Amino acid sequence: MKVLVINCGSSSLKYQLIDSRSEEVLAAGLCERIGIDGRMTHTPSSGNTVVKNDPLPDHGAAIQAVLSALTDKAHGVISSLGEIGAVGHRLVHGGEKFAASVIINDEVIAEVEACNDLAPLHNPANLIGVRACRQIMPDVPMVGVFDTAFHQTMPPKAYLYGIPHQYYQEHKVRRYGFHGTSHNYVAKRVHHLAELDPDNSRVIVCHLGNGASVTAVKNGKSVDTSMGLTPLEGLIMGTRSGDLDPGVIEYIAKKEHLTLEEVLKVLNKESGVLGLSGVSSDFRDLTEAMEQGNEQAAVAVEAFCYRVAKHIGAYTAALNGVDAIVFTAGIGENAAHIRSMICDYLGFLGITIDEEKNAVRGKEAEISTPDSKVSVFVIPTNEELAIARETAALLGE
Repeated sequence: MKVLVINCGSSSLKYQLIDSRSEEVLAAGLCERIGIDGRMTHTPSSGNTVVKNDPLPDHGAAIQAVLSALTDKAHGVISSLGEIGAVGHRLVHGGEKFAASVIINDEVIAEVEACNDLAPLHNPANLIGVRACRQIMPDVPMVGVFDTAFHQTMPPKAYLYGIPHQYYQEHKVRRYGFHGTSHNYVAKRVHHLAELDPDNSRVIVCHLGNGASVTAVKNGKSVDTSMGLTPLEGLIMGTRSGDLDPGVIEYIAKKEHLTLEEVLKVLNKESGVLGLSGVSSDFRDLTEAMEQGNEQAAVAVEAFCYRVAKHIGAYTAALNGVDAIVFTAGIGENAAHIRSMICDYLGFLGITIDEEKNAVRGKEAEISTPDSKVSVFVIPTNEELAIARETAALLGE
């Protein structure tokens, strides 16, 4: 079955067409500047990228552009839309309603809408893509795969905040976690590579990109994760502050004469390593600045690595040990020096890194030495493939 995977943002749409049996990516692309002027990049499996600057007034037009590109005689990869067996949609927040992927119907859409307050920047945009696809392809099954679903196995001791319980009961204020599709994919992959028993294993997955999170996975299930009610909790990230004293919000608001919304914008968009360094949220820029002697950039990188190592230590305690640690996502897959800096804190676990093996970028590799007491891996994440797998499995393919 050919599965079209859609990841819809407020003004962008990423897609891949995947053969669920061979797991070959037949085509991939990006529609951006939707509602502004429009730009589409389409790359079929032949590798000849096509760029179009046609107007994309809305997401319906973007979906139509994707389908036209897929069936185009010159650079398409299918002869007709009838070859698309299903569409898998990335949905960010399913609250407590969704602990697994679901076939999308009117009831599911209504329940996802009820979670909009928990992810106001993401869920509405995701649903725009769902509605556009349903309108254009009404007879094609649609499947929703949630970022939060994997973390629904966390116990109350991990997901409850230390606040009056009525806020959880009445408003579902709790820790949900994100990047679940990535964490799940990578955890399953390391079980295979490290020859671990999925029913008797302790794995820590470090998804380190512009958004970053760490998850403790016991016997294949998430038992704790660093992000919370929103993606703002946890690690220092590209532009997000991560954990801080809640009193900081009021203090900054008073000192800078800012509203609550303005402070939250600072914490989400102007903080993290960008705010700490004053240079960039991109670790390539930070590394270059460090090498040129920029002390603020160096401190920002050190703070990032320190927070990741602290979470690994905490989750080792939560799991009562650890069998494997995995690095994934943009930084985790490509920044060898960041992996080394993090692992330098983990000598107490008996971890030693083979720096020659650690030089890998974007490929699966075990980077720990043979005598390391804990195996350490780099595993590129593949959320689109994970969504395609979930979609095909749910439809019995």
